Amino acid sequence: MKENWIAFEREFLSPYAAKSENSKGRLVPIESCPLRTEFQRDRDRILHSKSFRRLKHKTQVFLSPTGDHYRTRLTHTLEVTQIARTISRALRLNEDLTEAIALGHDLGHTPFGHTGERVLAAKTGHFFHNEQSLRMVNFLEEDGRGLNLTFEVRDGILNHKSDGNPATLEGRVVGLADRIAYLNHDIDDAIRAGLMSKADIPSEVASLLGTKKGQMINSLVTDIIKMSKDKPLIEQSAEYSEVMSVLHDFMTKNIYTKSAAKVEEKKADRLISLLYDYFCEHPEEVPSLYKIHTTEKSVFITDYIAGMTDNFAVKIFESIFVPKSWSI
Repeated sequence: MKENWIAFEREFLSPYAAKSENSKGRLVPIESCPLRTEFQRDRDRILHSKSFRRLKHKTQVFLSPTGDHYRTRLTHTLEVTQIARTISRALRLNEDLTEAIALGHDLGHTPFGHTGERVLAAKTGHFFHNEQSLRMVNFLEEDGRGLNLTFEVRDGILNHKSDGNPATLEGRVVGLADRIAYLNHDIDDAIRAGLMSKADIPSEVASLLGTKKGQMINSLVTDIIKMSKDKPLIEQSAEYSEVMSVLHDFMTKNIYTKSAAKVEEKKADRLISLLYDYFCEHPEEVPSLYKIHTTEKSVFITDYIAGMTDNFAVKIFESIFVPKSWSI
């Protein structure tokens, strides 16, 4: 029963943890659930949403990989969630809130990963996937009704980026877990793709974190727990923070922007760009769902394209731009 969970939070969680009974509430008040806390309800709402299911067909780093073992945006989200829960459990923070934020943090991500994000930003002058994720849960899910999530979850989704300032420690945990997850699994995928080897990992990174994926994640997680235990903040030691920056710079230079795997991004860039331009000329072809909360053409076109999976974007592109055979 919900009362048992609330009693558990009062007795066992850290004084710095967010308590579900103290939530700032939802955009639209609803009747309480007798079985679940508000954060548990949010987790379930996200997990059962269409935008969550679409993550399985959205690019993480490698566009449309032929292998079964490369990450997608969905598997990335699950890895972030597990890392964040591990940290929250060790620090006696609210795991339900942490899980809800982590599961929802990338719901607004574009098709073709950050390529799609860059194109929409260039076309509109302003696009960030964290803001689109918030827009997704506030307005676009449930046929335009939104998921009506609590303030704490919405705040964590919006502020999960490294420059964000979440209102809860759980939100801060998800932000760090996101970075830990993608840096480590992107190395794993890059090695699988033959784009690098463990020997290429910078020596200062390898000496502190090791070179095995589990070892590297465990080292970073342990440092956060050690530095944050019994404190009203979430932080890394200067040494580990610097090593993460070195690793990020290495991945940006060698994998994210210059590797052979990124050649296909030029095609994805043009595909998204052409779709955006086409719908600007034919806004009537954008489904009415995306026009419920706005009449601004650039907004509902962006909402439509950002919600597409890689596969669906290609399908729509082909239906518009690729000639069909004529049969009589």
